[in-house]
Amino acid sequence: MAIETILLAVGPGDEERLDRLAEETIDVAGPTGARVVLGHVFTREEYDTAVDNLDFDTTADEVTADDVATRHSTTRDLAAKLDAADVDYEIRGSVGDHGESIVELAKDVDADRVLVGGRKRSPTGKAVFGSVAQEVMLSAPCPVTFVRSDTK
Repeated sequence: MAIETILLAVGPGDEERLDRLAEETIDVAGPTGARVVLGHVFTREEYDTAVDNLDFDTTADEVTADDVATRHSTTRDLAAKLDAADVDYEIRGSVGDHGESIVELAKDVDADRVLVGGRKRSPTGKAVFGSVAQEVMLSAPCPVTFVRSDTK
């Protein structure tokens, strides 16, 4: 199966994993020539906070999730790393439940691979707090690569 589209899903808490997420994405996208969809998912509260923090003029125009994702520092940092590696990408934003939104975005862009970050968590922690990465791995329409934070 050829890899033509990679969804690199980012959200809150991924700042510590940006280098690893970028490296893993470039390692796959570079040799295959795949296009990367840099998807940033926000809950409604995260979206509203980001709109306020990024000083959007909400009286002039409607502010879309794509607009917020494009200006978000996490997405800009990853975009700079993809630019430096000459990897083709587009930025997409989504508002909703993190896991469900990532799976829907993967379907929408017809992703051949999803890269998602996470941290090590005990089985009890996953059961009590849930796991976005676990939900994506179980529900995505394509293979998922889990990128854990460096443990140095």
